[in-house]
Amino acid sequence: MEIRAFRGLVPAPAVADQVVCVPYDVVDRAESAALAAGNALSLLHVDRAEIDLPEDCSPYAAEVYEKARENFLRLQSEGALVRESGPCVYLYRLTMGGHRQTGIVATVLAKDYEDGLVKKHEKTRPDKEDDRTRLIDTIGAQTGPILLAFRQTRELAGLCAERVEATPDYDLTAPDGIRHEVWRIGDAEPITEAFRQVPAVYIADGHHRAASGARVAALRRARGDATAASDGILGVLFPSEELQILAYNRVVRTLNGHTKEAFLAALGVVVRVTPTGMQVPERPRRASMYLDGAWYDLAWDEADGADPVSALDVSVLQDRVLAPLLGIDDPRRSAAIEFVGGIRGTSELEERVNSGRAAVAFSMFPTTVDEVMAIADAGQIMPPKSTWFEPKLRSGFFIHCLE
Repeated sequence: MEIRAFRGLVPAPAVADQVVCVPYDVVDRAESAALAAGNALSLLHVDRAEIDLPEDCSPYAAEVYEKARENFLRLQSEGALVRESGPCVYLYRLTMGGHRQTGIVATVLAKDYEDGLVKKHEKTRPDKEDDRTRLIDTIGAQTGPILLAFRQTRELAGLCAERVEATPDYDLTAPDGIRHEVWRIGDAEPITEAFRQVPAVYIADGHHRAASGARVAALRRARGDATAASDGILGVLFPSEELQILAYNRVVRTLNGHTKEAFLAALGVVVRVTPTGMQVPERPRRASMYLDGAWYDLAWDEADGADPVSALDVSVLQDRVLAPLLGIDDPRRSAAIEFVGGIRGTSELEERVNSGRAAVAFSMFPTTVDEVMAIADAGQIMPPKSTWFEPKLRSGFFIHCLE
């Protein structure tokens, strides 16, 4: 597997805390506008440029992409973003409470994405893919890195451990309490050469950004304006054992015509239901359910011969409960279901049910990284909203320019 150093744009150290921002896809328009309010240097003015246009402007209007380009050039002309003097890779460490993970920032090749060496486990939505493709092509850069996983090697572990003993080039703690440290590595060859022993990498988070990066590479090849840089897709590559997945929980608006008693009776036919004080399941093949002010433990046995997707807890819940009992036939499109990241805790589930916004909530056991990689290896697709990776990467520490 080949990774490459790149000559990117990075924030001027004095304003790095103003430039870097949350990923564009974890905030909506209103949240983006609130986060960027009073801060003209936030990269959200590029990633979500609609916040600088009238509220009735579609996020996919041509003006949005032109505004993004205008804001991107402004950040460079004002010195908030500066170009590296030569190609680099970076080490990027995130610390969230007692959890720490350190990744290699580099580009992977669009050809490797197309050939399946960059492995996927999700489908992408055309509208979201079109949006990022147009943004990347318009501004000539990838602003948000993809979260990638790989199976660690002893050589890479040693090389990275040596480098993080130095003082980081960036060291800041974001408002959410997550610490971000970045080390610039100009002599990238030892790391890029060692990475050739890695057979494949896995998209953990960022399927739309990955697909868009590959599409821009193909588009530029077809137009005849491709460069070596435009064939790269920006990623942060983490050893799989360092990644942390939180639960992705479910709330459903109604009981699909059931009374509470009828629903519990029907539920008891397909899973084992027991009243419990546990709000979070302790192990796989379990879910905790909140209904009418009380928590219940749902349990089932692993099916013999189940494939990697159907064996997932979220698949069992969908196939046995959500579809047949609650009418959620297509969780990607159903307006009756919402997904709540585990970072928000079970109090969010209780609040939604207690307030009447939902009828029932399900607290899930987290999908594991090994399960994600097994599904990708099998060429299968995970159910929607199966994984919530934390901590989230910040955008803006490193930007990959296509020229």
